[in-house]
Amino acid sequence: MELKINETNVIELDIMELPDSCVVVINDGKVKLAELPPHAETKIITHKGRVTRVKWDEGEEF
Repeated sequence: MELKINETNVIELDIMELPDSCVVVINDGKVKLAELPPHAETKIITHKGRVTRVKWDEGEEF
C-alpha cells in the first residue's frame, strides 16, 4: 500500500488503522507500507542505494 506525503513533506499514520505488524519503507520520495505475514523471513532488496523489492519467505514452525 502506498502512503501519502502531505504538502509539508510529512507522513501521517493512524496507528489504530495499521495492521498489528507491518513495515514502512521510504525510497526515492515514495512511502510504502506492507503487512508482515505471521511466519516469514522478510528481505528488503536494494540496488545502488534504492529499494527494488520486498520479499517474504513464508514458513511455519514444525
